[in-house]
Amino acid sequence: MTKKENKKIFWLEEFESFYVEGDGSKRFLNGITTTNMNLDVPFMKTCWLNPKGILRALLEIHVYKDKLLIVNIVGDIREIKDFFENMIFPSDKVFLSDNLLIFRLQEVEQNQPWRKFEPKIFIKCDPRKYCIDNQLQLLKSSNLAEWKFSQAIPRLNSEIDGKNNPLELGLYDLIDFNKGCYLGQETMARLKRISSLKQEIRVWSANITNKNFELNDKKIYISENNNTITGNITSYLFLNSKKVIGLAMMKKNYLNQFETFFNANLGSIIVEKSTGSVFF
Repeated sequence: MTKKENKKIFWLEEFESFYVEGDGSKRFLNGITTTNMNLDVPFMKTCWLNPKGILRALLEIHVYKDKLLIVNIVGDIREIKDFFENMIFPSDKVFLSDNLLIFRLQEVEQNQPWRKFEPKIFIKCDPRKYCIDNQLQLLKSSNLAEWKFSQAIPRLNSEIDGKNNPLELGLYDLIDFNKGCYLGQETMARLKRISSLKQEIRVWSANITNKNFELNDKKIYISENNNTITGNITSYLFLNSKKVIGLAMMKKNYLNQFETFFNANLGSIIVEKSTGSVFF
């Protein structure tokens, strides 16, 4: 009997998007986002930061002949567009389209970062026929949510909260430290120069007796008998009535000393690195 071939799994989801059009589109985005828009590539993942280097949105840019498609992976589409529009000057020769919903499809692997795989975009067409014709196995919505946590994909108003920078969130590979001036560049350059982060994102898990409790205390401690705060829970997901997982911002100086920590509501929690972050 031959060994059964492992079937590939795919992430399919609908995202808000818009086009940046005009001769100055690449130059305009190069001054706002963290990647080099002058590279000859069909798409790129990038970050939009505030002037202090704090992550405001995680974006994907697809390059077409005369326009660029901005896919809002995680962020507030209204905030993004309002900022872009306020930054455009007539001399930029840049225009923004109306919002549109697109489907985005990509392969996923549990032990590989999500940014490794090339996405396929469906604009004004239903991807279901393509998936059926190619016999693609899609992640179910419940499994997709769990996978996103395991990949440490930041969530709006949780990890993207106006406080965390992309390096702390494990998105170091989305920052081009060699390109010219862009929003938040000074902070990124300083953090790279000192080679030190105070905190890093981690995935955590805990066993529970039921999921009816409230997570009132989001602080993470060394142990039940030690009130030293080592991190803070930013988001969580109930897998079932007995297990919960989530993301936390952990103080870096404790990460090499312990794997098991404590939360007042959850009890003992296991903190691990994510394959979706550079900290793996």
